[in-house]
Amino acid sequence: MPTFVVMVLSNPREGMEDEFNDWYENTHLEEVLGTTNFRSAQRFVLDEAKGASSGHKYLAMYETEAESAEEVVADLEARRHERQQSKTINRRDAALWVFSPTGERHEVRR
Repeated sequence: MPTFVVMVLSNPREGMEDEFNDWYENTHLEEVLGTTNFRSAQRFVLDEAKGASSGHKYLAMYETEAESAEEVVADLEARRHERQQSKTINRRDAALWVFSPTGERHEVRR
């Protein structure tokens, strides 16, 4: 079964960054892992940019296995009602992308 990487780019609503980070890190990631077939989750903050600018400060990256990208999205949507939705996320500019591998994974061999 193919592995997919799911990337979610987001920003907090103005003045709600601390609450946004607390909800995302201490509630949302675990709820996503508990209500989907996703096998890992990790967040990142943008520290440096070169080239095209990003309108997003935060990235959440998930890994999962599925038969198709459509199945990945369906899995995420199917139990959304079981996860706490936060008013701290700016939903107007949030984005979700599902990527599939185009080649083999390369790793450092030491």
